Amino acid sequence: MQSCDARYFSAPGRVEIGGNHTDHQRGRVLAAAVGLEISAAAKPNGAGIVRLDYGGSGGSGADEIDLGDLGARASEKGTSAALVRGVADWFVRNGYAIGGFDAVISSNIPVGAGLSSSAAFTVMVGNVFKGLFGADVTPIAIAQAGQFAENVHFGKPCGLMDQTASSFGGLNVIDFADPQSPAVAPVHAELPGYSMCVVDTGGSHADLTPDYAACTSEMKAVARHFGKDCLREVDADDFYSSVGGLRCLGDRAVLRAMHFFGENERVLEQAAALERGDLGAFFELIIESGRSSLALLQNVFSPAAPQQQGLSLALALSGRILAGAGAWRVHGGGFAGTILAFVPDGLKQEYSRQLGSVFGAGSCHYLDIRREGGREVVRGGREADGLVERNRPFE
Repeated sequence: MQSCDARYFSAPGRVEIGGNHTDHQRGRVLAAAVGLEISAAAKPNGAGIVRLDYGGSGGSGADEIDLGDLGARASEKGTSAALVRGVADWFVRNGYAIGGFDAVISSNIPVGAGLSSSAAFTVMVGNVFKGLFGADVTPIAIAQAGQFAENVHFGKPCGLMDQTASSFGGLNVIDFADPQSPAVAPVHAELPGYSMCVVDTGGSHADLTPDYAACTSEMKAVARHFGKDCLREVDADDFYSSVGGLRCLGDRAVLRAMHFFGENERVLEQAAALERGDLGAFFELIIESGRSSLALLQNVFSPAAPQQQGLSLALALSGRILAGAGAWRVHGGGFAGTILAFVPDGLKQEYSRQLGSVFGAGSCHYLDIRREGGREVVRGGREADGLVERNRPFE
């Protein structure tokens, strides 16, 4: 592909700062886009086919997706082709224009590091359709297309947080009370003297889908007890006055619902602490969130593999190093993968050394918040082709 023929598109990864497993219950999250991205140099091909080159010369793999057949394919589950087909499927179902294009894909989002490379990929694809074919589509609609692609085509039962954070950019409280029109409220935050770090513990997400699904199904079971579809519709006082009668659903379901009610309010408290510059209160709320995920949500390790507790180990080490000087919590879906830490700049070297000695060199990813969400990169600005290390985005 000649660079003069291409247009350039980019979408960032994200971090979840607050709101662990609240989005699928139409709750609130505090999430930020980060300065790592998936990008594409793309041009229309007039062929009704999407051709993706992940290596520039084709040496690192390629995909071809025929837009004439947008049905979900079992053989594509868990692949980038499924996500492209899924985004295109959602666009067509909702009356938006699509077309075939050729693209060179680049990514510097670490694979498996819990930074939502798959969500960023769908947001990038949505912006390519928008930019090349004139689809009059909003950032939230692009996020919804991405969630549809992940749920229906890719086979991942995720909520809408990851795609929304990538699509909008910046740091936001996202309220999913109305899932068709989530409220996105920007949050001003300064963290002088501290760095945000995601630690990749190296745990595999393979075979964890039942664990993720159980979080959703057990919370929904509690909601159905009250005749509701999700916990956001249940009054917290009604819930707590009914705990004894809810135990028939399983104590873990009750504990996970308790986590939801506390975490949903904690998001607002975290945002308020950041807005007034009270880092002490903010860090205490981060730690409190992590304790709730550990004791109530119970998503720090899989009960099917109790000997594999990389997240628990990373959290324990972080608490030892950062006690009184920072904050730490599980990050994202949990059970394996990553934790989030706020590290004093004066402790970055020691924190990285100690965590790296356990989880491997390069396991600590220090991140900045990116203001821009998914977008087309204007010519004359930063171009995507060759910008970052090329690799398959998330497989």
